[in-house]
Amino acid sequence: MATPKKRTTSGSRDQRRMHIHLKTPGITTCTKCGKPVLGHTVCHNCGYYKGVEIIDVMKKLTKKEKKMKAKEIEAKGSEEKKSEPLTMDNLSK
Repeated sequence: MATPKKRTTSGSRDQRRMHIHLKTPGITTCTKCGKPVLGHTVCHNCGYYKGVEIIDVMKKLTKKEKKMKAKEIEAKGSEEKKSEPLTMDNLSK
């Protein structure tokens, strides 16, 4: 049976295990709703992936939840409309 001739020091052991650790997942924001979502996955909040609707989220919800979700989406849309593109006239004011 093989046995080590010398004890492995803690420094050598730790250098060997340096790359063995948990890495943070690549979390991005959804382009449609702005919620955090894992990369290359469908957003669970709005059901969109790369600007295309993949899952109909409203279909699964109850009547009360549908109303709340519709209000939330409408509020998000109105916020986007309020932000106007910057023009030279607006910048000079």
